[in-house]
Amino acid sequence: MPSTSTTSVCYVYGIVPSALDPASAPSGVDDARVALEPCDDVAALLSSVDGEVYAPASLERSTADVEWMSPRAVAHDRVLTWASDRGDGAVVPMPMFSLFTGPAAVQRMLRERSSQLAESLRRVAQGREYALRVYRVDAELMESMTTFSPRLAELADKAAAATPGQRYLLERKLQDEKRVEMRDVTIEITDAIVGALAAFAVDTVKSPIPRVTDAAGRGPMVLNAAFLVAPERLESFQRMVTSLVEQHGASGFRFDFTGPWPPYHFAGANGAGHDS
Repeated sequence: MPSTSTTSVCYVYGIVPSALDPASAPSGVDDARVALEPCDDVAALLSSVDGEVYAPASLERSTADVEWMSPRAVAHDRVLTWASDRGDGAVVPMPMFSLFTGPAAVQRMLRERSSQLAESLRRVAQGREYALRVYRVDAELMESMTTFSPRLAELADKAAAATPGQRYLLERKLQDEKRVEMRDVTIEITDAIVGALAAFAVDTVKSPIPRVTDAAGRGPMVLNAAFLVAPERLESFQRMVTSLVEQHGASGFRFDFTGPWPPYHFAGANGAGHDS
């Protein structure tokens, strides 16, 4: 429900062009109405929320509660996605719980950072963000390793031609050598994937690999990348993704391609979230 507290604060979702019409915006956190606070050519997309609920001490307790966090994270992303889908799609996402004491504090932030925010909006307006995660099925890659390394291929030929006793030892050595080289092969392939796709993107960001176990049986994640793609290059970009899937799928690499998303990785201006 919208805030009924006598004390309210401004929750800022992101920065957008001041010409954006918020009339069709979805509800924000706590079902609050989403409004615009303009300052020259830029504006903050915000809601008025309960100041007690979002006080620093309350947030410190509440953010540890997944059930409390989940609907707010969904609402935050919902508003940013709506803004990203409008017009030229320019939106600079702010981190969750970017809170200001009131409209005057938001105006002060917009004035102080106007040139930086305007440049960020110009940059993200060039395209939409698409995410690519690549996973490695180790057993399948192990079977393909000799195609990536002449040294391993030679060792495999020696094992095949050896006597049974020698073959056992050589095959053991081959398996060990495959494991040693698998990391280098993975880096070579993922770098090639990023390079091939970067040719069709305005910008590219490689992010750290999340420390999660893949429940879908795809193996460990080996690439976590985002691409800012201009609309006129999207078809070519998608064709390249398809080509890479066909090229590397048989070697044990699985692709997870999603988007478009708000430009979380390309805004470059989502700084501090609290004012005093």
